[in-house]
Amino acid sequence: MKFENRRVVITGMGTLNPLGNDVAATWDGIAAGKSGVGSITHFDASDYKTQIAAEVKGFDATAVFGRKEARRMDRVTQLALAAATDALADSQLAITAENSPRIGVIVGSGMGLMQPTLEALTTFNERGPYRVSPFYVPMMLPDTPAAMISITHNLRGPNLAVYTACASGNNALGEAAVAIQRGTADVMLAGGAEACILPLTLAGFGVMGAISTRNETPEKASRPFDQTRDGFVIGEGAAILVLEALDHALQRNAHIYGELTGYSTSADAFHISMPAENGSGAIQSMHMALADAGLTTTDIDAINAHGTSTPLNDKTETIAIKAVFGERATAIPTSSTKSMHGHLLGATGALEAILCLKTIETGWMPPTINYETPDPECDLDVVANVGRETAVTHIMSNTFGFGGHNATLIFSKYQ
Repeated sequence: MKFENRRVVITGMGTLNPLGNDVAATWDGIAAGKSGVGSITHFDASDYKTQIAAEVKGFDATAVFGRKEARRMDRVTQLALAAATDALADSQLAITAENSPRIGVIVGSGMGLMQPTLEALTTFNERGPYRVSPFYVPMMLPDTPAAMISITHNLRGPNLAVYTACASGNNALGEAAVAIQRGTADVMLAGGAEACILPLTLAGFGVMGAISTRNETPEKASRPFDQTRDGFVIGEGAAILVLEALDHALQRNAHIYGELTGYSTSADAFHISMPAENGSGAIQSMHMALADAGLTTTDIDAINAHGTSTPLNDKTETIAIKAVFGERATAIPTSSTKSMHGHLLGATGALEAILCLKTIETGWMPPTINYETPDPECDLDVVANVGRETAVTHIMSNTFGFGGHNATLIFSKYQ
């Protein structure tokens, strides 16, 4: 069945990320302008040019899931399931035999579940084919995080995995909203998860020159739009949101954080790892999100920028924002929270969605920390170093990924 103009609201949120292992702790870190970046502890990175990352801290999967279950899940799945469980609890949504077929899951990731394959390959090479773990295949499948959320909570609606690099989190949320709008679900758990702070990943991004080497001052390494930026900081974590049809949410008197009013996705069709120099794909994505929301550029009160802290991305995103918003571009409060939590790749859009909703709720725009030397090629109204009181009715959130993937979301105050 088709639901014309069915509105989609957010009624639950859960996250584990470098700033905190729940929404409250995360927002406290954001409010304090705290950096979640530090020296890598997951492995010995002393031989690498980059020795820093934004790690999730204090997460004990064994304590959460039990030793047996924890061993059968990759860290990506563990983080996703923990965040989803918190989001469901926050939503106060009771799962029943009657509503279960109308509740689905979409989880995005950028790098996927790499660790099980690396471990299985080592075992295969050192001990032979019959010593590979029987849990290897289900542990490495890209759809396992979504599947485990579904199995654990008996969610029998649409169940999908999204892999569009750093746009994955936004795409997951957007496609979940579309599923509700077209009537295939009443509720969707959606977001992203990532856990790729691994030697091979660090080596790969390192030889590309994509990541910061500011090892002596890791808390200052992620510096979006600053003229001295030298690359992004790899992060990990998960963020899951409960998206719900408005009529369904009102019927059960759910708390509503905000509304997802606009979604779009596009492709640069330009280069596998560089953004289109004229920002064409990003421009298209922002324009289409505005059209989907039924808004104009004058309606947007704030922008959550992709803002990776790489020389190319920040410059290109500035070009794109200025092309879309014209003279208003330099007057719209713009921030990149990646300056604090790092770049969670496929999970980053979902975490930033939570922060956008908190911005609407609190009327306070997060800062972009480490903004010390303005770049004339990034002449936006960057909320520099200290947050800003900002009345926000509509906020735009951008994510752009390798392969030319672009995804834009617009969140609005529920009215």
